[in-house]
Amino acid sequence: MNPLRLVHARPGAAFAVTFDGREIEALPGQTVAAALWSAGVTAWRTTRGGGRPRGVFCGIGVCFDCLLSVNGAPNQRACLVRVRPGDVIRTQEGTGHEG
Repeated sequence: MNPLRLVHARPGAAFAVTFDGREIEALPGQTVAAALWSAGVTAWRTTRGGGRPRGVFCGIGVCFDCLLSVNGAPNQRACLVRVRPGDVIRTQEGTGHEG
């Protein structure tokens, strides 16, 4: 593919997802982290020990600071998971497992 074809590329139509019960807008191809950042959300997990807020740190899936729940599945790395229409995204506390 010739990269010059991408010069005038535009994202597809925005769609809705929910984050902790609040509707936010996302674009096709965005990661969950990018969609949250675009909505002004910078933290979506708390640490096990001190309850300190966490969001994206490395941005490449190495550090696990950006863990959250997507569609009921805990421990999803927001920097790696692509957002899809209708996704239900939730803040993760501790390990993400109740108990």
